[in-house]
Amino acid sequence: MIEKQGIPTAGISLIRPHSERVKPPRSLWVPFELGRPLGAPNEPEFQKQVLRTLLQLLERTDGPVILEDYPFDAPETDEGVSVLSCPVRFDNQATESADPLKARFLREIQAMHPWYEMALKKRDRTSLGLSGLEIDDLGDYIYRFVKGEQPENPRPDVDPTVSLKLAVEDLKGYYVEAVTAQPGQENLSSRTLKEWFWNKTTAGEVLLRLIETCSRSKDEKLKMTGTRFLAPIDIVLKHGDIKPES
Repeated sequence: MIEKQGIPTAGISLIRPHSERVKPPRSLWVPFELGRPLGAPNEPEFQKQVLRTLLQLLERTDGPVILEDYPFDAPETDEGVSVLSCPVRFDNQATESADPLKARFLREIQAMHPWYEMALKKRDRTSLGLSGLEIDDLGDYIYRFVKGEQPENPRPDVDPTVSLKLAVEDLKGYYVEAVTAQPGQENLSSRTLKEWFWNKTTAGEVLLRLIETCSRSKDEKLKMTGTRFLAPIDIVLKHGDIKPES
């Protein structure tokens, strides 16, 4: 409607395939993390450069659809932090349990608990709770989906697939809040935290197994939730056995 009145519009795109499908009049695709349309925080000159490039699209008339790629990556912001240290030692060795992965997973959750309690005390707030599950119950609930089971829905007011997504969000929030309670780790970038969680923790390993299970499900809602909404799309795409549902 705005364009029909002669007012040009332009927007930033973080997911190029979405813009290709929606076909807005003018879009600037940026190769940044989701939630950071202007790149790294505390980088005003870089952010201005992104905005100038976007505004230049308003002068173009070679549409009807213009989709431009921004050619620069966002500056790194971790100031030398390349490997996130773990607050606890996670034992990845096999155990005598009938399911060693589950045993490692539940042990890891328990090992993170003192750091989560420290974070809660320091910040006096938490993002956890939307799933309706206690921390001690999160691991078992999620792992039952990994095994192809259908546990009781802790939130009868929503669809079971929504409850699963909320449980996964609570789990990821628990880990991030706990690990950033470490001295010197309070201001880590989301990129570093993402790489740590998905590549260095048993929880990340379990969630990838969960996504694999969901991708094979005959339940279309569960398949969509698992392959599209539980992990960043770049993590899913790196995992060769998983094909995101369109």
